[in-house]
Amino acid sequence: MNAKRDPHILIVDDDEEIRNLLGKYLVSQEFKVSLAGDLRTFRKIVATSNVSLAVVDVMLPDGSGLDMCRDMRAQDSTLPIILLTALKEDVDRIIGLEFGADDYLGKPFNPRELVARIRAVLRRQQDCSGKAPENVVYRFAGFELEPFRRRLTNRERQELDLTSAEFDLLHALIARAGRLLSREQLLDFTNARSSDPFDRSIDVLMSRIRRKLRDGGGEDVIKTVRNGGYQCSAPVDVAGAPS
Repeated sequence: MNAKRDPHILIVDDDEEIRNLLGKYLVSQEFKVSLAGDLRTFRKIVATSNVSLAVVDVMLPDGSGLDMCRDMRAQDSTLPIILLTALKEDVDRIIGLEFGADDYLGKPFNPRELVARIRAVLRRQQDCSGKAPENVVYRFAGFELEPFRRRLTNRERQELDLTSAEFDLLHALIARAGRLLSREQLLDFTNARSSDPFDRSIDVLMSRIRRKLRDGGGEDVIKTVRNGGYQCSAPVDVAGAPS
């Protein structure tokens, strides 16, 4: 195992047995692993180590994993975070995404599923860094979307406040303008994958995006196709794209 190349995963859970079992399993899957039982230790490890991704329980003895996630995003941290919780309701998944989590997994879960999600998040992060040149800008309906800076501005150059999941979802649609994307595809693009075939998190996020576009002075450019999915119906101009 090459320590320089293996992703460094930080597991944060106050249940010592769970974090030790997960740690051993992830090591067997060729990850470098650090363990923490509270947010204080989490912050210390993140500040002193090159962590690739954190798996964080929502309920911790010295605070909430949700609040921690929100605070890190407010500080412009891009550390990928997968939240763990005993709750599985859609509303809880949406809150996790709203607070900036990259994925959300309900307990109990199969360690193989966690590993699959970890790899998907890391792969997505690598793909985004490799496919979002600094100068690429998508222009549509008076808006400008800059994937590299993760910024959306309107005609008045005002920046719209999008959560991480909302930005990823809008980017997926705008980059594939005119193409019909199913909910399953969009779940993959936003890393909001769920084993529940009736998951409605995409619909809730889409509603939020539409509202924010309208509030930003734009029109509804997202078309809903019954039993099909969603597509961007506006013409999109791509500036700075490689030839």
